[in-house]
Amino acid sequence: MTDQFAYPPDREEASAKKVAALEALLIEKGVITPQTVDKVLAYFETEMTPLNGKKIVVRAWKDAAFAEKVVADTPAAIAEMDLPDGMAGAEGEHLQAVANTSGVHNLVICTLCSCFPWPVLGLPPYWYKDPTFRARAAREPRKVLAEVGVDLPADTEIKVWDSSGHSRWFVIPERPAGTEHFTDDMLMDLVTTEAMIGVALAGPAS
Repeated sequence: MTDQFAYPPDREEASAKKVAALEALLIEKGVITPQTVDKVLAYFETEMTPLNGKKIVVRAWKDAAFAEKVVADTPAAIAEMDLPDGMAGAEGEHLQAVANTSGVHNLVICTLCSCFPWPVLGLPPYWYKDPTFRARAAREPRKVLAEVGVDLPADTEIKVWDSSGHSRWFVIPERPAGTEHFTDDMLMDLVTTEAMIGVALAGPAS
């Protein structure tokens, strides 16, 4: 996925240097402290991570009643689970799940480039905010999906969901066949952030 919408290596390196320079300047001026930076990083490494989304997906795969509820009333369904406090904050307001089926594939974008369900997907991939991806995914989703390896049957309906301050969408991908005897950990290994955005299918990493 990242190869399709990747920045050139020199641009990535330049961006990383700018971020590091800004962080150093803010610390030098006393606006933030190194401890603040560490705390924020730890928050996203331990609390707001794709692991939360993986747990939600696996619960939906194994529990039909939960699968229905997580689509009908996502916040209420998530509240039943043992997930970190603060799931409703930090871009977690108005979470809404949509489920892939054999005849429907869901793709999540953000044309405003500002809304992403951090509590269930972690930080957004850099390509997700790329103007090329956002524009093409909205205009020609089937073609974009095919380019990144998601070749869907011609009769599969593709629904594109635009995240906003009112609804922050994420996808419950289809459970891969032949996983009936998988443990929860094995199932979670099949779920990626890309699958929960809809630019990949759940399954073993290629």
